[in-house]
Amino acid sequence: MSLKQYVTLGRSGLRVSPLALGTMTFGTEWGWGSEPAVARQVFDRYVDQGGNFLDTADAYTNGKSEELVGQFIDERGLRERVVLATKFTFNADPSNPNAGGNGRKNICRALEGSLRRLKTDYVDLYWMHVWDRITPVEEVMYTLNDLVRDGRIRHYGFSDVPAWYVARAQTLAEKEGKERLIALQLEYSLAERNIEREHIPVAQELGMGLCPWSPLAGGFLSGKYRQEGQTGKGDGRLDEGKHAQLFNRFTEHNWRVLDALVDVAKQLNKTPAQVALNWVATQPGVTATIVGASNVSQLQDNLSAIEFTIPAELRTRLDEASAIEVLHPYTFFGPAIQNRVMGENPVRAWTPAFPEQTPSPAASAKKPKANAAEK
Repeated sequence: MSLKQYVTLGRSGLRVSPLALGTMTFGTEWGWGSEPAVARQVFDRYVDQGGNFLDTADAYTNGKSEELVGQFIDERGLRERVVLATKFTFNADPSNPNAGGNGRKNICRALEGSLRRLKTDYVDLYWMHVWDRITPVEEVMYTLNDLVRDGRIRHYGFSDVPAWYVARAQTLAEKEGKERLIALQLEYSLAERNIEREHIPVAQELGMGLCPWSPLAGGFLSGKYRQEGQTGKGDGRLDEGKHAQLFNRFTEHNWRVLDALVDVAKQLNKTPAQVALNWVATQPGVTATIVGASNVSQLQDNLSAIEFTIPAELRTRLDEASAIEVLHPYTFFGPAIQNRVMGENPVRAWTPAFPEQTPSPAASAKKPKANAAEK
């Protein structure tokens, strides 16, 4: 796989790279991140290697990320070549309750600000950043539908939402002839696999691409942390109080995952980060994995993570070490109960298959073997 092996995002015609460039680190307004000159180098390296999917948000580095992304795109004349995604939801003025959330008033306010900072008159993908728990789903989807019809956004998707909310929105859109969601953006990694229960199935069933964020679990899976008692130490943001409260990576389960990951990486002569990224990017249902980088060297390591294959036996070890607990009602969907449902004869679900995409056994047998120069 490479950055130039593009894939359509969900049930749409939008072509994106299998790795998206996350730009949350563009700017230092949060007390960490990249200076503009370094951010530009990261941006240039990504697009020069064929990457076309850029992910930002109005809240990232207090708007500076959008400003830098817009500046870099404009200076290189790349607007029509890149797929530009940004987000709304977070409050821009704590004294104003309508300056945040997912209501129509804030969506329109947020988009106007994003378009100004990004130096463009439309965005290709507009994400709802997080569920606000109070805005009716109808208001959200009708507003986004209107923005698509107006040409100010091309497509929309949801990030960090319950699966039932996604299902309701997509079903209403289908029933009422509105523009549909094309993607979900959710946390997914060897250390966080909970979306496998509901979100990945709903995305597959209802035609949405999956764009995982934090595939390295905030840097935990890079291998730069070590266990110390009930916590961990290392060179990264996971040691910071606020980040640690939101995302507790230092658990017994995650240390076991990390041990398996480090061992597999050694056997493959890759870094733990590359193996962890590869695992996410090649999981069923995943379309484009969001990667960030604080410098060009780190970005290059991340981009090369999709250029190899994890052998089946080593992948199985990662799967088993990181497996999530089977909880109710999912216990009813496993072999013990399903065998009683299906009876003695095997039954499989129908799935779409196309002859031109699936070579027949006979055709595969006739395929000439690669010579040494082609290997």
